[in-house]
Amino acid sequence: MKLTIAKDQFTAGLQSVQNIVASRTTLPILSNVRMTAGNGRLQLTVTDLDVTVQCTVAAEVSESGSTTLPVKRLFSIVRELGSPELDLEVDDANVCSLRSGASFFKMNGLPADEFPPIPEFTERRITAMPQAKLKQMQRKTGFAVSSDETRYVLNGLFFSLKEHKISLVATDGRRLALTEEEVDVDPDSQREFIVPTKAVQELGRLLQEKGDVEIRASENQVAFTLLSEDGNQALLISKLVDGTYPNYQQVIPKESRERIALIREELLQALRRAEIMTSDKSNSVKLSFSRNQLSITANTPEVGEARENLAVNYKGGDLAVAFNPVFLLDALKALDEDEVFLELTDELSPGVLKINGPFLYVIMPMRMN
Repeated sequence: MKLTIAKDQFTAGLQSVQNIVASRTTLPILSNVRMTAGNGRLQLTVTDLDVTVQCTVAAEVSESGSTTLPVKRLFSIVRELGSPELDLEVDDANVCSLRSGASFFKMNGLPADEFPPIPEFTERRITAMPQAKLKQMQRKTGFAVSSDETRYVLNGLFFSLKEHKISLVATDGRRLALTEEEVDVDPDSQREFIVPTKAVQELGRLLQEKGDVEIRASENQVAFTLLSEDGNQALLISKLVDGTYPNYQQVIPKESRERIALIREELLQALRRAEIMTSDKSNSVKLSFSRNQLSITANTPEVGEARENLAVNYKGGDLAVAFNPVFLLDALKALDEDEVFLELTDELSPGVLKINGPFLYVIMPMRMN
């Protein structure tokens, strides 16, 4: 195998695939990237046997072929090179010679046929949508995925492709994030599935602001094909979480007593300051609404106290509720809108954070001292 490639292209490609490699693995080949060169392209593939990421970049290929090389070390070398272009040559013993300007490296690889085969994907039905939309949806929900491994069906992002819309849901039992977008879903492509956390995080990194993404799902795996305008292509294939997602509609309050408009950035900054005065044992902030005023307080006996008042348009009766500030902050940071709406009923009922758009965030209250 012999090729010349732009440093920027190679760096971007390796950056796209190298994240899923674990720092320690029992199989040495799983630390490697499979590189296949031919027809003016270099294909880079990495897998951990659950998630596979593949990326294709442009290259001047003078001898086609394939090999595997340690991806973390290769990425470190390419990233540090001073010249804008590099020459790469691999011999029959899978020894790679890499030249760039005055730099020269020799690296030992492993045969490409030792690399695990890429999962076969026979599913032909596709749901396509802009990458930017899916990226935004993933950002608005991914933070609420559970990390509690005893409730494994919550350890992923729930996708629903039904009735000309795509819905993404995440919950950890104490909060729930839901967002929807209209897409053209073929009747035969309608399905629901749970994408595991690691694949969700990788997908968030791969999605771009331009280009489309094609979604294909079978009984036990999903494929996301990312098409960019420059002709480069990325593919993420993941096993699905096995199980039935809980009926999330049940926890969404049907109505509330008060709907309060709040300036997102103002609330975000005030909560950040209040959170400083919480502790692991006492991690709640109290939101007290009175006429045209919101008072945010954190009172932790072993730490101290914080209090801040915000002017709000509120005409209802006095109402106080306590929340975990981190849960509120996670949602506020994931949104771009200037204005958010907090819907409340009483101190024991869930609060619902909404925007002028297809998003809602249910958050369970905490006991007030």
